[in-house]
Amino acid sequence: MKTGSALEPELRSHGERLSWIPAGGQGRFRLSLAKPWLLLVGIVVLPYGESLKQSVPRVTLSYKDLVHGGSVSVFLSPVDGLHSHSVLLDEERGRLLLGARDSIYLLDPDNLNRAPRAISWPATKDRVEMCKLAGKNMNLECANFVRVLHNYNRTHVYGCGTGAFHPMCVFIEVSGRREDGVFQVLSGTVESGRLKCPYDPWQPFTSVLTDQFLYVGTASDFLGKDTAFTRSLGPPHDQHYIRTDISEDYWINEARFISAHPVSDTYNPDDDKIYFFFREASREGNDKSVLSRVARICKNDIGGLRSLTNKWTTFLKARLVCSIPGPGGVDTHFDELQDIFLLPTRDEKNPVVYGVFKTSSSVFLGSAVCVYSMADIRAVFNGPYAHKEGPDHRWVEYEGRIPYPRPGTCPSKTYDPRIKSTQDFSDEVVSFIRFHPLMFHPVKPLTGRPVFTRVRVDYTLTHIVVDRVMAEDGPYEVMFLGTDAGSILKVVSITQDNWSTEEVILEELQVFQNPSAILSMQISSKQQQLFVGSAAGLAQVSLSRCHLYGHMCAECCLARDPYCAWDGHTCSRYVPASKRRARRQDIKHGDPSSQCWDTDDRGGEEKIMFGVVNNSTFLECLPKSQLATIRWFIHRQGGEHREEVRPDDRVVLTERGLLIRSLHPGDAGVYVCVAQEHTHFTHTLLRLTLRLIPFGHLDGRPRLSEDPSVEARPGAESRQRYKDYLRVMSSPISSLEEYCNSLWLEKRPANRKAGKGQGAVLGAGKWKHIQELKKNRNRRHH
Repeated sequence: MKTGSALEPELRSHGERLSWIPAGGQGRFRLSLAKPWLLLVGIVVLPYGESLKQSVPRVTLSYKDLVHGGSVSVFLSPVDGLHSHSVLLDEERGRLLLGARDSIYLLDPDNLNRAPRAISWPATKDRVEMCKLAGKNMNLECANFVRVLHNYNRTHVYGCGTGAFHPMCVFIEVSGRREDGVFQVLSGTVESGRLKCPYDPWQPFTSVLTDQFLYVGTASDFLGKDTAFTRSLGPPHDQHYIRTDISEDYWINEARFISAHPVSDTYNPDDDKIYFFFREASREGNDKSVLSRVARICKNDIGGLRSLTNKWTTFLKARLVCSIPGPGGVDTHFDELQDIFLLPTRDEKNPVVYGVFKTSSSVFLGSAVCVYSMADIRAVFNGPYAHKEGPDHRWVEYEGRIPYPRPGTCPSKTYDPRIKSTQDFSDEVVSFIRFHPLMFHPVKPLTGRPVFTRVRVDYTLTHIVVDRVMAEDGPYEVMFLGTDAGSILKVVSITQDNWSTEEVILEELQVFQNPSAILSMQISSKQQQLFVGSAAGLAQVSLSRCHLYGHMCAECCLARDPYCAWDGHTCSRYVPASKRRARRQDIKHGDPSSQCWDTDDRGGEEKIMFGVVNNSTFLECLPKSQLATIRWFIHRQGGEHREEVRPDDRVVLTERGLLIRSLHPGDAGVYVCVAQEHTHFTHTLLRLTLRLIPFGHLDGRPRLSEDPSVEARPGAESRQRYKDYLRVMSSPISSLEEYCNSLWLEKRPANRKAGKGQGAVLGAGKWKHIQELKKNRNRRHH
């Protein structure tokens, strides 16, 4: 927040202290408030004024929907949960390795339902006992959770597990066919996993194996206090163990590592670097906060000769900012980095960086996705350094002399023939980078703000993978976002003609029958599959479900899914190379009127329903799209034109349909349920003919079920049904059928008190009745 902002006079008038820290990418707005509500008004409400109108998922699909649509297959452990943290997808060799609790599975990436091969790799009994004695949870911590799986060469995989808080690593031989090839742990290669794998199975960490070197960011001790980014392994003739310096004031402090990636900066291989992302505790005086970082080291860094021996001599870091600009310069920050995904481009040196963040505030909860360019990241590392005089001082821009070669530069013969390795750096260069690892400027998102935000929801975004999809009007980046509630959001950010962006949540998927937090995600653009790991198991989900959008061109167009297009017959997978001329798709606007010919208002399902005069009735109409607005029309018997149904004390419009509390003779007719979506496009979902039966014409005794033995006093059923329908309006469940199931089943225990008489039959009779209705939905007796 800048001095002179719109909020400053109000803050000063309440005697608040205001300070701005403009340092080293550390710049933050800090307040000491006597009135806490002012913080909520100044930072949350105002910056979010426009973002509170966030989008909702157009389509929500349950696990049952995905199974019926043939869109998901799940591998579940035969024992108590897989806890699938690590997934190694090797598309070249057609294999999928899953690291789980005490086991490593070899799966078929084309079909998870095929019988897997498994290796049992538990922690030793004495380690498990020591873990229990240390106060750890037997089921959730005191086991060997496999968290590292990397291809070492064509026939061997390097794997590491937590080993009941005693990490261990081993080589695994994988060769031949999946069904009968070699798949075994090489017991003679077991070694310590310290600084290669976390002690805690639930602690965030990162690892990447490249050129036979293993780069890992994790905690080095049991308590998880000392965190470091290290390099180990390597070819037999070139093993250099290197780590970050132990200095909580300058290098890394209580870090939680997220992701690491090898990236080439130039065409000279000597400039190749490892970029890694983490969040850490940052102390400015007495203040402590969490900040997100991007850091890098040179792959050919072998440490210093005298100073920084076995320590990185090219380590630099910068702040990664993801925030929404607000009035008066007050930004809403999403400080805690959760996940990173690098989307490749044609230029392998410049992938697009996607990051998922959440707020660190306990008052305001939210998540966001920000996008960065490698060019901007490199520009920050080529910019000014930050300087700090001591632990109690602020980071400021360094304005002194910078030694040669520039600290952070990789040693290269083409750059300077005299500098062949990092051990040739002068003491001045090594000393400078030891105390100046932080860059002054932060890395800001490409668009200056998040491309996607979620606030006021009961979940947090935790994982991200991205797929570049070619549509009729160009490429789109489709994001798949995992949550701590076990769901997957399929999102596309659409840039409109005026350069504004529109967030569109295409789908919300529940990929497990029993939802649990997403632990890992891998995408296969080649196979068009998403692999999702959780404590329950591993799910394989198709990237698209075009056939579930509907059977009309208009429905396919309204979906705005870059994967899907109308091919003249069905909504199917869009293939850019296809020669079909009838493909219809409009991702940018989703306007069927400009793309489709089946936009007349004569479609929709047709039903017949019977009602009893003076009784209540419920006309159900649920659109597939949650973005659609429902309108009801009626063409009364004997009338010439249809008219819109207007709600009043007797007629109630609900999200599930139309509730008529007391039927009058004039209510008979044809009811039309019309959905209106996006660009005011309307289409008919349902045509329902309601026929009325005069009260008392059902033998004078209304029945509660199809069972003639179950009867009640005249009028009792209508009064009970009226109460039931009132419950429908406030029920949190997803369908009327689900409501009926829960309503009638919950009555059965109370009815059992009546023994095997009429009360006991009542619940069973209604249950039988709903089953008959499900078989014949065109006739509903009321």
